[in-house]
Amino acid sequence: MTTIRSAVLASGNPGKLRELRELLKEQIRLIDMRELGLAAAEETGSSFEENARLKAFAAAAQSGLPALSDDSGLEVDALGGAPGIYSARYAGDDGNARANIRKLLKDLEGVPAGNRTARFRCVLVLATPDNEHAPLVAEGVWEGRIAERAEGRRGFGYDPVFLDGRTGRCAALMSAAEKGLRSHRGLAARELVRLLESRCAGTG
Repeated sequence: MTTIRSAVLASGNPGKLRELRELLKEQIRLIDMRELGLAAAEETGSSFEENARLKAFAAAAQSGLPALSDDSGLEVDALGGAPGIYSARYAGDDGNARANIRKLLKDLEGVPAGNRTARFRCVLVLATPDNEHAPLVAEGVWEGRIAERAEGRRGFGYDPVFLDGRTGRCAALMSAAEKGLRSHRGLAARELVRLLESRCAGTG
């Protein structure tokens, strides 16, 4: 397999683009799909992986370039795994992080700290336009719990209410480097690099 040096990121989320560019800067140069005028794929899948595949295949087909997609979200145990694949539009307005956080905290009112366990899940899919090779699929999970109130200004999405399971630190208070070491997206990115290196080594 020819080494992939650049790929379109099949996401219009600037936070994901920023984080993945930093995480993959030594391996893959990511191109913002908005710069190419690509249309976003409709996320009709029932899982993070299904949606990630839909987005990667659509971007690769439209651009004629390798495409990387990220489908990720928050799973809260006390809410039966919600918001899950609907994390970005939990409050009804797609991408409105403040509204999503308000709804999440309201839905968890009265739930004690010990029952507020949650995790961020990320699935990355790297596809090629010719479909010569099966897409690479990498997953990362970040265990933690939901705080009772938001704090911090770093990161994006639900970061202000997510507490790292090991340190208890809020994701929105972490530096980009610290978050990259602990986060679901960082774990998935490192797994993707491993898969890329393994595939290239296996094909000589």
